[in-house]
Amino acid sequence: MALTLRSSTPFLNTKDIKTLKTLDEFTGTLCFSQIKPTTTTRRLRTKNSIQDHVHARSEKIISPFDGIYCVQKEKFHALSSSHQAHDESKVPVYVMLPLDTVLIGGHVNKPKAMNASLMALKSAGVEGVMVDVWWGLVEKDGPMKYNWDGYVELVNMVQRHGLKLQAVMSFHQCGGNVGDSCSIPLPPWVLEEISRNPDIVYTDRSGRRNPEYISLGCDSVPVLRGRTPIQVYSDYMRSFQQKFKDYLGSVIVEIQVGMGPCGELRYPSYPESNGTWRFPGIGEFQCYDKYMKASLEAAADANGNKAWGNSGPHDSGQYNQFPEDTGFFKRGGTWDTDYGRFFMEWYSGKLIDHGDKLLGAADSIFRGSGAVLSGKIAGIHWHYKTRSHAAELTAGYYNTRNSDGYLPIARMLAKYDVVFNFTCMEMRDSEQPQHANCSPEGLVKQVKRAVKAAGIELAGENALERYDGGAYGQVLATSRSDSGNGLSAFTFLRLNKRLFEAENWRQLVNFVRSMSEGGRVKLPEIDSSSTDLYVRFVDIDMKKLKEDKEIVLV
Repeated sequence: MALTLRSSTPFLNTKDIKTLKTLDEFTGTLCFSQIKPTTTTRRLRTKNSIQDHVHARSEKIISPFDGIYCVQKEKFHALSSSHQAHDESKVPVYVMLPLDTVLIGGHVNKPKAMNASLMALKSAGVEGVMVDVWWGLVEKDGPMKYNWDGYVELVNMVQRHGLKLQAVMSFHQCGGNVGDSCSIPLPPWVLEEISRNPDIVYTDRSGRRNPEYISLGCDSVPVLRGRTPIQVYSDYMRSFQQKFKDYLGSVIVEIQVGMGPCGELRYPSYPESNGTWRFPGIGEFQCYDKYMKASLEAAADANGNKAWGNSGPHDSGQYNQFPEDTGFFKRGGTWDTDYGRFFMEWYSGKLIDHGDKLLGAADSIFRGSGAVLSGKIAGIHWHYKTRSHAAELTAGYYNTRNSDGYLPIARMLAKYDVVFNFTCMEMRDSEQPQHANCSPEGLVKQVKRAVKAAGIELAGENALERYDGGAYGQVLATSRSDSGNGLSAFTFLRLNKRLFEAENWRQLVNFVRSMSEGGRVKLPEIDSSSTDLYVRFVDIDMKKLKEDKEIVLV
């Protein structure tokens, strides 16, 4: 199964795993091979904020936390550095932090382990990390009562390690989707408003409500204690800007604006909670709250076909059906009629308008700060080979054999010079089940064309947690900028204990090195003995180490 959500496995586990002492209190010397960073600018699009490329020595790469129990001192192996400048080809690599990096109490989850992990990432040549800045945590105590303490702690920690930060304005709920390892609902006072007025969240044809994100149908309606959702999001971002203004552009180099479920600009058409949807179902339209229905009615009236506004399509099927099972999505179905075109233009247009409002607000708040803005678009690749592209349509992307659904989105992002962030960069068509009619490669190519036509930058993420050379190789191929539309940055999903396993760590280090050359360096084979990084702990006070079990890494 292949989705586009930020899947996560907790990177800290207290059961049946090795532990080590906090790094700050080692009595011996902690040695990391050093990689000298280049000068960074405040914009990702300059593509020169990445570690200098390093040449390999003939040592075997190990986990950065492997071998810490060795009593004898070990020889420190430094890396030789190459300072050749290839600024236009470098692709900085970031790593997503766990979903529960900041806890509800307002502090970083297990800070000693986080410090050790950040230190290891820095030594590997990683440019920085990404973190969700959860609305449900920061504004939980009441309207405009913001608690940024946990994120202040994290930003300072990231700065101390010489890393950069991508901050995601996460206005959605955490929980109920692929890989959600914790539960962070919307702020309690927002949930109270939802209980009073359930129509402020997305609703499907059967009347099922989805509390993951506020319906865009009420973007301009003061449904949140006298403020509109857009005003609430704007006040939140403005408070963030004021709190972190001294870090914007230097430490916090990107603000990704969450615009829907999972932070993506889309409708929640394929919710996994309670088994509602399963891959590769087509999903369902989410336009049945009273605000969306009122908008549809007005659009139909303006079109001169009032009857078209009575409801959404009656023949669009159910979540887990296939296109040919429905009257709307089948070959030659309703999607390809005047009514189908009207409905999809309205449905997708509402989504693009929502993104326009949010990004316009973000642009006015962060303009001149030095931090780049980005927006995330979901990589919905199943049923891509069909004529109707049903799964994309229910999510709000009017992408069919006759309509390009991504160029209008790219042009909207271009209004504010926003980076187009896209997922499923690691996927190949040959890996997908035939019955799902998938084509992640075709989808990525289409998106790259749209982004190039709009004149904006493309950044990428992997959709699923993978550590194999095949996935890395596909990202490298996508990242190449020979055709003028390569990646400006890549964010790897996600920091967890598996990443620090010896083979996975070796793969990551080689990948980061290759990305520093714009994907032109071939990844070593699995059994390669080339070295890009050598990390060892030496002179450890073993007795004291064994007594201290505070930090868990692998």
